[in-house]
Amino acid sequence: MSADVEIPYEVLNELNGSLKQIIVEFDKAGSRTNSLESAIGRPLGRGALRDQVDRFEGAWNDKRETLKQDIAELQQHVEDVGKGWKDWDQEAALSLSVDQDEAKNLPRKA
Repeated sequence: MSADVEIPYEVLNELNGSLKQIIVEFDKAGSRTNSLESAIGRPLGRGALRDQVDRFEGAWNDKRETLKQDIAELQQHVEDVGKGWKDWDQEAALSLSVDQDEAKNLPRKA
């Protein structure tokens, strides 16, 4: 059984971008509550639904902030892994490169 994991840089970059978008959406979510409450209004002069939306938003706000922090940590790890592998790959490529003068002195097949 192989323990190798291959994740293309493009996939890491896409995941990193998606996680950043989720964080932005979580930041914007709280500001949408007033719009939602206004859209609900007070049908038939009753505000029970609007009150439930307000209660839900209050409870979800704390959970959303915790989740946003967890996602931000994950996003940072993904970004660090991608950067670390890319840096290592570039360094390895440079260490394996041969300049033109060195190429002249390499052993040749007989």
